[in-house]
Amino acid sequence: MKEEEKNNMENLAYNIKKYTYQDLLEMNDGKRYEIINGVLYEMSSPSVNHQDIVGELYVQLHNYLKGEKCKVFISPLDVCLSGAKEPKKEYNIVEPDIIVVCDEKKITDKCIMGAPDMVIEVVSKYSRKHDTFIKFNLYQNYGVKEYWIIDAEAETISQYILNEKNMYTLQKIYEITEEVKVNVLKNCTISLK
Repeated sequence: MKEEEKNNMENLAYNIKKYTYQDLLEMNDGKRYEIINGVLYEMSSPSVNHQDIVGELYVQLHNYLKGEKCKVFISPLDVCLSGAKEPKKEYNIVEPDIIVVCDEKKITDKCIMGAPDMVIEVVSKYSRKHDTFIKFNLYQNYGVKEYWIIDAEAETISQYILNEKNMYTLQKIYEITEEVKVNVLKNCTISLK
């Protein structure tokens, strides 16, 4: 590689914009985005099957949590994972399909400030790498206690639990028709039959 090309590539790396929650709040193009480590990702519209699964999970969790301290939310809702009080200092903003939050101090009018207790993502062929690798590591790093990855195509639910070393361990891979015990909620079982 020529020296000039090398210098141009190095300059380009330094000039890549790191997006923040402030940038996201100022965007007004009608599109949905997530920001992970300062990188902007445009989100695609979900399928009917995806929304059917998300809706069923939400209803079951919502019914279980009536009158409880924990709350369940459905996308679109911004989750500012670090909980930075200044939007221009938040570099990780996601819109999980479903989130459960048990600390009411994290719930604000605009977003969830800090890591939820549980996140559920329904993956498609377009979001598989994003949800199973990029967001998996992000949720693990920020201490999301329980993470479910639902693969509608394979009809499986992978349940990950954060262990004492702050690493996800695969609890079990369930068939989509099996009942799954929610680890972070006492006596809560979900079924997608």
